[in-house]
Amino acid sequence: MKELKKTRNAHVILTSHANTVFKETVPVHWGLKNPIERGPVIATISEKENRNAIGTHSGSYTVYRALSIASGKFDSHHHPDLNNTAPTTMFGPFDSWFDAEKIVSLDPWGAHVQSVFQDYIKKGVNVAPTIAVTTAHLQIPEINDAIKAGRLKVDGHFIKENFDVKVTKVAIEPVWYLPGMAKRFNISEGELRKVLFTETGGMFPELVTRPDLKLLLPPIGSTTVYIFGNPADLSNPEVELTCRVHDECNGSDVFGSDICTCRPYLMWGIEDAVRTAQRKGVGIIAYYRKEGRALGEVTKFLVYNARKRQEGGDSAATYFHRTECVAGVQDARFQELMPDVLHYFGIKVIHNLHSMSNMKYDAIVGSGIKVINRISIPDGLIPQDAQVEMEAKKAAGYFSPDGAKKDAELEKVKGRKLNE
Repeated sequence: MKELKKTRNAHVILTSHANTVFKETVPVHWGLKNPIERGPVIATISEKENRNAIGTHSGSYTVYRALSIASGKFDSHHHPDLNNTAPTTMFGPFDSWFDAEKIVSLDPWGAHVQSVFQDYIKKGVNVAPTIAVTTAHLQIPEINDAIKAGRLKVDGHFIKENFDVKVTKVAIEPVWYLPGMAKRFNISEGELRKVLFTETGGMFPELVTRPDLKLLLPPIGSTTVYIFGNPADLSNPEVELTCRVHDECNGSDVFGSDICTCRPYLMWGIEDAVRTAQRKGVGIIAYYRKEGRALGEVTKFLVYNARKRQEGGDSAATYFHRTECVAGVQDARFQELMPDVLHYFGIKVIHNLHSMSNMKYDAIVGSGIKVINRISIPDGLIPQDAQVEMEAKKAAGYFSPDGAKKDAELEKVKGRKLNE
Protein backbone atom coordinates (compact mmCIF):
# COMPACT_ATOMS: atom_id res chain seq x y z
CA MET A 1 0.00 0.00 0.00
CA LYS A 2 1.36 3.38 -1.00
CA GLU A 3 2.39 5.59 1.91
CA LEU A 4 0.44 8.84 1.80
CA LYS A 5 2.18 12.07 2.49
CA LYS A 6 1.01 13.66 5.72
CA THR A 7 -0.52 17.07 5.21
CA ARG A 8 -0.98 19.75 7.82
CA ASN A 9 -3.64 22.41 7.63
CA ALA A 10 -2.39 25.94 8.04
CA HIS A 11 -5.33 26.77 10.26
CA VAL A 12 -8.49 25.23 11.70
CA ILE A 13 -11.86 26.39 10.37
CA LEU A 14 -14.50 26.47 13.08
CA THR A 15 -17.79 25.37 11.55
CA SER A 16 -19.61 27.12 14.37
CA HIS A 17 -18.75 30.46 12.81
CA ALA A 18 -21.16 31.74 10.15
CA ASN A 19 -18.45 33.09 7.87
CA THR A 20 -18.13 33.25 4.11
CA VAL A 21 -16.74 29.70 3.87
CA PHE A 22 -20.22 28.31 4.57
CA LYS A 23 -22.18 30.95 2.70
CA GLU A 24 -23.25 28.57 -0.10
CA THR A 25 -24.45 25.67 2.06
CA VAL A 26 -26.83 23.50 0.00
CA PRO A 27 -30.30 23.77 1.57
CA VAL A 28 -32.31 20.70 2.54
CA HIS A 29 -36.12 20.79 2.48
CA TRP A 30 -37.02 17.60 4.33
CA GLY A 31 -40.02 15.69 2.99
CA LEU A 32 -40.24 17.19 -0.52
CA LYS A 33 -41.11 14.61 -3.21
CA ASN A 34 -38.50 15.69 -5.72
CA PRO A 35 -35.09 14.62 -4.33
CA ILE A 36 -33.28 17.41 -6.17
CA GLU A 37 -35.59 19.98 -4.57
CA ARG A 38 -35.24 18.15 -1.25
CA GLY A 39 -31.46 18.39 -1.56
CA PRO A 40 -28.63 15.94 -0.82
CA VAL A 41 -27.19 15.22 2.61
CA ILE A 42 -23.57 16.43 2.52
CA ALA A 43 -21.67 15.33 5.62
CA THR A 44 -18.31 14.59 4.02
CA ILE A 45 -15.24 16.40 5.32
CA SER A 46 -13.20 16.73 2.12
CA GLU A 47 -14.87 20.01 1.05
CA LYS A 48 -16.07 21.67 4.22
CA GLU A 49 -17.63 24.57 2.31
CA ASN A 50 -20.31 22.23 0.89
CA ARG A 51 -21.38 20.62 4.15
CA ASN A 52 -25.03 21.01 5.14
CA ALA A 53 -25.06 18.57 8.05
CA ILE A 54 -23.56 18.40 11.53
CA GLY A 55 -21.32 15.40 12.21
CA THR A 56 -19.98 13.05 9.57
CA HIS A 57 -20.41 9.63 8.00
CA SER A 58 -19.60 6.28 9.65
CA GLY A 59 -20.76 7.24 13.13
CA SER A 60 -18.30 6.28 15.88
CA TYR A 61 -15.91 4.86 13.25
CA THR A 62 -15.07 8.38 12.11
CA VAL A 63 -12.52 8.46 14.95
CA TYR A 64 -10.65 5.58 13.31
CA ARG A 65 -10.75 7.49 10.05
CA ALA A 66 -9.14 10.43 11.81
CA LEU A 67 -6.40 8.18 13.19
CA SER A 68 -5.76 6.76 9.71
CA ILE A 69 -5.38 10.28 8.34
CA ALA A 70 -3.13 11.30 11.23
CA SER A 71 -0.87 8.29 10.62
CA GLY A 72 -0.60 9.07 6.91
CA LYS A 73 -2.46 5.94 5.77
CA PHE A 74 -5.60 7.69 4.47
CA ASP A 75 -6.12 10.59 2.10
CA SER A 76 -8.31 13.17 3.81
CA HIS A 77 -9.43 14.44 0.38
CA HIS A 78 -10.50 11.03 -0.92
CA HIS A 79 -13.67 10.88 -3.06
CA PRO A 80 -15.21 7.38 -3.20
CA ASP A 81 -15.52 5.69 -6.60
CA LEU A 82 -19.21 4.75 -6.56
CA ASN A 83 -19.09 2.81 -9.83
CA ASN A 84 -20.92 -0.55 -9.46
CA THR A 85 -21.91 0.22 -5.85
CA ALA A 86 -25.63 0.69 -6.63
CA PRO A 87 -28.11 -1.28 -4.49
CA THR A 88 -29.00 -4.82 -5.55
CA THR A 89 -32.61 -3.87 -4.77
CA MET A 90 -34.06 -0.37 -5.07
CA PHE A 91 -36.70 0.60 -2.52
CA GLY A 92 -39.35 3.27 -2.86
CA PRO A 93 -40.10 5.98 -3.11
CA PHE A 94 -43.10 5.49 -0.79
CA ASP A 95 -45.59 7.97 0.66
CA SER A 96 -43.80 7.70 4.01
CA TRP A 97 -40.72 9.27 2.42
CA PHE A 98 -42.60 12.50 1.79
CA ASP A 99 -43.89 13.01 5.32
CA ALA A 100 -41.44 15.21 7.21
CA GLU A 101 -42.65 13.66 10.47
CA LYS A 102 -42.89 9.99 9.43
CA ILE A 103 -39.14 9.48 8.84
CA VAL A 104 -36.81 11.70 10.87
CA SER A 105 -33.83 9.48 11.78
CA LEU A 106 -32.58 8.34 8.34
CA ASP A 107 -32.35 9.71 4.81
CA PRO A 108 -34.82 7.81 2.59
CA TRP A 109 -32.83 8.90 -0.48
CA GLY A 110 -29.61 7.61 1.07
CA ALA A 111 -29.35 4.61 -1.28
CA HIS A 112 -30.14 6.67 -4.41
CA VAL A 113 -27.16 9.01 -4.22
CA GLN A 114 -25.40 7.49 -7.23
CA SER A 115 -28.38 8.25 -9.47
CA VAL A 116 -30.46 11.18 -8.21
CA PHE A 117 -27.53 13.34 -7.05
CA GLN A 118 -25.09 12.51 -9.84
CA ASP A 119 -25.07 16.14 -11.06
CA TYR A 120 -23.70 17.22 -7.68
CA ILE A 121 -21.09 14.44 -7.82
CA LYS A 122 -20.04 15.43 -11.37
CA LYS A 123 -19.50 18.98 -10.11
CA GLY A 124 -17.10 17.61 -7.50
CA VAL A 125 -19.42 17.73 -4.49
CA ASN A 126 -18.58 14.72 -2.31
CA VAL A 127 -22.09 13.34 -1.71
CA ALA A 128 -21.87 9.91 -0.07
CA PRO A 129 -24.56 7.22 0.33
CA THR A 130 -25.99 6.64 3.81
CA ILE A 131 -27.77 3.40 2.82
CA ALA A 132 -26.31 0.37 1.03
CA VAL A 133 -28.12 -2.75 -0.18
CA THR A 134 -26.51 -6.08 -1.08
CA THR A 135 -27.24 -9.82 -1.13
CA ALA A 136 -25.61 -12.64 0.80
CA HIS A 137 -25.88 -16.19 2.13
CA LEU A 138 -26.13 -16.83 5.87
CA GLN A 139 -24.72 -19.87 7.67
CA ILE A 140 -26.52 -20.20 11.01
CA PRO A 141 -26.28 -23.24 13.33
CA GLU A 142 -29.84 -22.74 14.59
CA ILE A 143 -31.13 -22.88 11.01
CA ASN A 144 -29.30 -26.16 10.53
CA ASP A 145 -30.98 -27.46 13.68
CA ALA A 146 -34.40 -26.31 12.45
CA ILE A 147 -33.88 -28.14 9.14
CA LYS A 148 -32.80 -31.34 10.89
CA ALA A 149 -35.82 -31.07 13.21
CA GLY A 150 -38.16 -30.65 10.23
CA ARG A 151 -39.31 -27.11 11.08
CA LEU A 152 -37.67 -25.79 7.89
CA LYS A 153 -37.04 -27.48 4.56
CA VAL A 154 -34.39 -27.14 1.87
CA ASP A 155 -36.04 -25.63 -1.21
CA GLY A 156 -33.02 -24.71 -3.31
CA HIS A 157 -34.03 -21.03 -3.36
CA PHE A 158 -34.48 -19.57 0.12
CA ILE A 159 -32.51 -22.41 1.71
CA LYS A 160 -29.77 -23.94 -0.39
CA GLU A 161 -28.75 -27.59 -0.43
CA ASN A 162 -25.84 -26.81 1.90
CA PHE A 163 -28.31 -25.17 4.35
CA ASP A 164 -27.21 -21.62 3.44
CA VAL A 165 -30.00 -19.04 3.67
CA LYS A 166 -30.36 -16.45 0.90
CA VAL A 167 -30.87 -12.91 2.18
CA THR A 168 -30.93 -9.25 1.17
CA LYS A 169 -28.95 -7.04 3.53
CA VAL A 170 -29.45 -3.30 4.06
CA ALA A 171 -27.11 -1.06 6.06
CA ILE A 172 -28.64 2.23 7.19
CA GLU A 173 -26.58 5.09 8.59
CA PRO A 174 -28.44 7.45 10.94
CA VAL A 175 -29.35 10.90 9.62
CA TRP A 176 -31.34 12.92 12.13
CA TYR A 177 -33.66 15.69 10.94
CA LEU A 178 -33.63 17.79 14.09
CA PRO A 179 -36.99 19.61 13.73
CA GLY A 180 -38.75 16.26 13.19
CA MET A 181 -36.82 14.65 16.04
CA ALA A 182 -37.86 17.41 18.39
CA LYS A 183 -41.51 17.03 17.45
CA ARG A 184 -41.27 13.25 17.89
CA PHE A 185 -40.09 13.79 21.48
CA ASN A 186 -42.53 16.64 22.14
CA ILE A 187 -39.87 19.25 22.86
CA SER A 188 -38.66 22.36 21.06
CA GLU A 189 -35.87 22.07 18.52
CA GLY A 190 -33.81 24.53 20.55
CA GLU A 191 -34.09 22.42 23.69
CA LEU A 192 -33.18 19.25 21.78
CA ARG A 193 -30.09 20.92 20.32
CA LYS A 194 -29.05 22.22 23.75
CA VAL A 195 -29.36 18.81 25.42
CA LEU A 196 -27.54 17.02 22.60
CA PHE A 197 -24.74 19.59 22.79
CA THR A 198 -24.47 19.47 26.59
CA GLU A 199 -24.71 15.70 27.08
CA THR A 200 -22.08 14.93 24.42
CA GLY A 201 -19.55 17.17 26.14
CA GLY A 202 -19.93 19.94 23.58
CA MET A 203 -18.92 17.59 20.76
CA PHE A 204 -20.86 19.50 18.10
CA PRO A 205 -20.97 23.28 18.75
CA GLU A 206 -23.00 23.73 15.54
CA LEU A 207 -25.97 22.32 17.43
CA VAL A 208 -26.27 25.61 19.31
CA THR A 209 -24.51 28.04 16.94
CA ARG A 210 -25.74 26.94 13.50
CA PRO A 211 -29.57 26.76 13.59
CA ASP A 212 -29.51 26.80 9.78
CA LEU A 213 -28.07 23.26 9.78
CA LYS A 214 -31.04 20.97 10.36
CA LEU A 215 -29.33 17.58 9.98
CA LEU A 216 -27.13 15.64 12.38
CA LEU A 217 -25.21 12.46 11.64
CA PRO A 218 -24.73 11.28 15.23
CA PRO A 219 -21.64 9.31 16.37
CA ILE A 220 -23.59 6.08 16.89
CA GLY A 221 -23.81 2.72 15.14
CA SER A 222 -25.90 2.02 12.07
CA THR A 223 -28.93 -0.25 11.66
CA THR A 224 -28.75 -3.46 9.63
CA VAL A 225 -31.79 -5.08 8.03
CA TYR A 226 -32.01 -8.68 6.78
CA ILE A 227 -34.81 -9.50 4.34
CA PHE A 228 -35.96 -13.03 3.56
CA GLY A 229 -38.10 -13.40 0.45
CA ASN A 230 -38.96 -10.78 -2.15
CA PRO A 231 -37.96 -7.33 -0.80
CA ALA A 232 -40.65 -5.69 -2.97
CA ASP A 233 -43.32 -7.50 -0.94
CA LEU A 234 -42.48 -5.57 2.23
CA SER A 235 -44.71 -2.70 1.11
CA ASN A 236 -47.59 -4.96 0.04
CA PRO A 237 -50.05 -5.27 2.96
CA GLU A 238 -51.64 -8.30 1.29
CA VAL A 239 -48.44 -10.36 1.58
CA GLU A 240 -47.79 -12.01 4.96
CA LEU A 241 -44.95 -10.23 6.73
CA THR A 242 -43.01 -11.59 9.72
CA CYS A 243 -40.85 -9.08 11.58
CA ARG A 244 -38.36 -9.10 14.42
CA VAL A 245 -37.10 -5.70 15.66
CA HIS A 246 -33.98 -6.55 17.65
CA ASP A 247 -31.68 -4.42 19.77
CA GLU A 248 -28.03 -5.39 19.80
CA CYS A 249 -26.71 -7.69 22.53
CA ASN A 250 -23.11 -8.61 21.74
CA GLY A 251 -22.74 -11.02 24.65
CA SER A 252 -25.68 -13.16 23.59
CA ASP A 253 -26.03 -12.49 19.84
CA VAL A 254 -22.35 -13.16 19.08
CA PHE A 255 -20.89 -15.08 22.01
CA GLY A 256 -23.95 -17.00 23.25
CA SER A 257 -24.12 -15.72 26.84
CA ASP A 258 -27.04 -17.40 28.60
CA ILE A 259 -28.00 -14.61 31.00
CA CYS A 260 -30.53 -13.22 28.51
CA THR A 261 -32.83 -14.37 25.70
CA CYS A 262 -31.41 -12.14 22.97
CA ARG A 263 -29.77 -14.66 20.63
CA PRO A 264 -32.50 -17.31 21.06
CA TYR A 265 -35.20 -14.75 20.27
CA LEU A 266 -33.20 -13.38 17.32
CA MET A 267 -32.63 -16.86 15.89
CA TRP A 268 -36.30 -17.79 16.41
CA GLY A 269 -37.26 -14.62 14.54
CA ILE A 270 -34.92 -15.49 11.66
CA GLU A 271 -36.26 -19.03 11.49
CA ASP A 272 -39.85 -17.80 11.34
CA ALA A 273 -38.93 -15.12 8.78
CA VAL A 274 -37.45 -17.81 6.51
CA ARG A 275 -40.49 -20.02 7.05
CA THR A 276 -42.75 -17.12 6.10
CA ALA A 277 -40.75 -16.56 2.89
CA GLN A 278 -41.14 -20.24 2.03
CA ARG A 279 -44.91 -19.90 2.21
CA LYS A 280 -44.79 -16.97 -0.24
CA GLY A 281 -44.58 -14.26 2.39
CA VAL A 282 -41.65 -12.07 3.39
CA GLY A 283 -39.59 -11.77 6.55
CA ILE A 284 -37.56 -8.87 7.94
CA ILE A 285 -35.10 -8.61 10.82
CA ALA A 286 -34.19 -5.05 11.81
CA TYR A 287 -31.04 -5.03 13.95
CA TYR A 288 -30.47 -1.81 15.92
CA ARG A 289 -27.16 -0.88 17.58
CA LYS A 290 -28.46 -0.17 21.09
CA GLU A 291 -26.17 -2.28 23.26
CA GLY A 292 -27.32 -2.77 26.83
CA ARG A 293 -30.64 -0.96 26.31
CA ALA A 294 -28.59 1.88 24.81
CA LEU A 295 -26.67 2.19 28.09
CA GLY A 296 -23.56 0.45 26.76
CA GLU A 297 -21.81 -2.82 27.49
CA VAL A 298 -19.74 -1.54 30.42
CA THR A 299 -22.91 -0.48 32.22
CA LYS A 300 -24.51 -3.81 31.34
CA PHE A 301 -21.69 -5.82 32.91
CA LEU A 302 -21.74 -3.62 36.02
CA VAL A 303 -25.44 -4.38 36.36
CA TYR A 304 -24.76 -8.11 35.97
CA ASN A 305 -22.32 -7.96 38.90
CA ALA A 306 -24.72 -5.93 41.03
CA ARG A 307 -27.53 -8.39 40.34
CA LYS A 308 -25.45 -11.42 41.24
CA ARG A 309 -23.85 -9.89 44.37
CA GLN A 310 -26.92 -8.30 45.93
CA GLU A 311 -28.41 -9.73 49.09
CA GLY A 312 -30.62 -12.65 48.18
CA GLY A 313 -28.87 -13.17 44.85
CA ASP A 314 -30.04 -12.51 41.29
CA SER A 315 -33.81 -12.21 41.45
CA ALA A 316 -36.57 -11.44 38.97
CA ALA A 317 -38.18 -9.25 41.65
CA THR A 318 -35.26 -6.77 41.59
CA TYR A 319 -34.19 -7.12 37.95
CA PHE A 320 -35.10 -3.63 36.72
CA HIS A 321 -34.30 -1.96 40.05
CA ARG A 322 -30.63 -2.97 39.89
CA THR A 323 -30.30 -1.50 36.39
CA GLU A 324 -31.80 1.77 37.56
CA CYS A 325 -29.48 1.89 40.57
CA VAL A 326 -26.39 1.65 38.36
CA ALA A 327 -27.50 3.49 35.22
CA GLY A 328 -30.06 5.95 36.58
CA VAL A 329 -32.75 4.63 34.24
CA GLN A 330 -34.20 1.21 33.50
CA ASP A 331 -34.04 1.59 29.73
CA ALA A 332 -32.55 4.36 27.56
CA ARG A 333 -33.69 3.05 24.19
CA PHE A 334 -36.91 5.04 23.86
CA GLN A 335 -38.29 3.28 20.79
CA GLU A 336 -39.86 6.38 19.19
CA LEU A 337 -37.28 6.36 16.37
CA MET A 338 -37.33 2.61 15.71
CA PRO A 339 -40.31 2.52 13.25
CA ASP A 340 -38.54 4.89 10.83
CA VAL A 341 -36.63 1.95 9.37
CA LEU A 342 -39.90 0.08 8.78
CA HIS A 343 -41.41 3.13 7.07
CA TYR A 344 -38.35 3.33 4.80
CA PHE A 345 -39.50 0.02 3.27
CA GLY A 346 -43.10 1.23 2.96
CA ILE A 347 -44.38 -1.28 5.54
CA LYS A 348 -48.03 -0.76 6.44
CA VAL A 349 -48.95 -4.12 8.02
CA ILE A 350 -46.95 -6.59 10.13
CA HIS A 351 -48.76 -9.91 10.29
CA ASN A 352 -46.39 -11.53 12.79
CA LEU A 353 -44.37 -9.33 15.16
CA HIS A 354 -41.68 -11.16 17.15
CA SER A 355 -41.49 -8.92 20.18
CA MET A 356 -42.75 -9.00 23.76
CA SER A 357 -41.81 -5.36 24.35
CA ASN A 358 -44.73 -2.99 24.72
CA MET A 359 -42.37 -0.07 24.04
CA LYS A 360 -41.63 -1.49 20.59
CA TYR A 361 -45.23 -2.49 19.90
CA ASP A 362 -46.63 0.88 20.97
CA ALA A 363 -44.07 2.76 18.87
CA ILE A 364 -44.83 0.68 15.76
CA VAL A 365 -48.61 0.92 16.10
CA GLY A 366 -48.40 4.58 17.11
CA SER A 367 -46.52 5.32 13.89
CA GLY A 368 -49.41 4.00 11.80
CA ILE A 369 -48.31 0.41 11.12
CA LYS A 370 -50.90 -2.27 11.83
CA VAL A 371 -49.81 -5.32 13.84
CA ILE A 372 -51.98 -8.44 13.58
CA ASN A 373 -50.17 -11.08 15.69
CA ARG A 374 -47.56 -10.80 18.45
CA ILE A 375 -45.25 -13.75 18.95
CA SER A 376 -43.35 -14.43 22.18
CA ILE A 377 -40.28 -16.62 22.50
CA PRO A 378 -41.13 -20.31 23.12
CA ASP A 379 -40.36 -21.43 26.68
CA GLY A 380 -38.05 -24.16 25.42
CA LEU A 381 -35.66 -21.56 23.95
CA ILE A 382 -35.16 -19.62 27.18
CA PRO A 383 -31.82 -20.43 28.91
CA GLN A 384 -32.11 -21.29 32.59
CA ASP A 385 -30.16 -18.26 33.80
CA ALA A 386 -32.29 -16.02 31.57
CA GLN A 387 -35.48 -16.95 33.44
CA VAL A 388 -34.76 -14.00 35.76
CA GLU A 389 -34.90 -11.57 32.86
CA MET A 390 -37.92 -13.19 31.25
CA GLU A 391 -40.08 -13.35 34.37
CA ALA A 392 -39.11 -9.80 35.34
CA LYS A 393 -40.18 -8.55 31.92
CA LYS A 394 -43.48 -10.40 32.12
CA ALA A 395 -44.14 -8.94 35.56
CA ALA A 396 -43.33 -5.46 34.21
CA GLY A 397 -46.07 -5.81 31.59
CA TYR A 398 -44.26 -7.31 28.61
CA PHE A 399 -46.54 -9.22 26.28
CA SER A 400 -47.00 -12.87 27.25
CA PRO A 401 -49.88 -15.23 26.43
CA ASP A 402 -49.18 -17.11 29.68
CA GLY A 403 -49.42 -14.19 32.07
CA ALA A 404 -46.88 -13.20 34.73
CA LYS A 405 -45.77 -14.37 38.16
CA LYS A 406 -46.73 -12.29 41.19
CA ASP A 407 -44.80 -11.14 44.28
CA ALA A 408 -43.73 -14.29 46.18
CA GLU A 409 -43.62 -16.37 43.00
CA LEU A 410 -41.47 -13.74 41.33
CA GLU A 411 -39.02 -13.67 44.23
CA LYS A 412 -38.45 -17.42 43.84
CA VAL A 413 -37.09 -16.96 40.31
CA LYS A 414 -33.33 -16.86 40.92
CA GLY A 415 -30.27 -16.80 38.67
CA ARG A 416 -27.06 -18.66 39.40
CA LYS A 417 -24.41 -17.11 41.63
CA LEU A 418 -21.55 -15.09 40.17
CA ASN A 419 -18.92 -17.77 40.86
CA GLU A 420 -20.97 -20.71 39.55
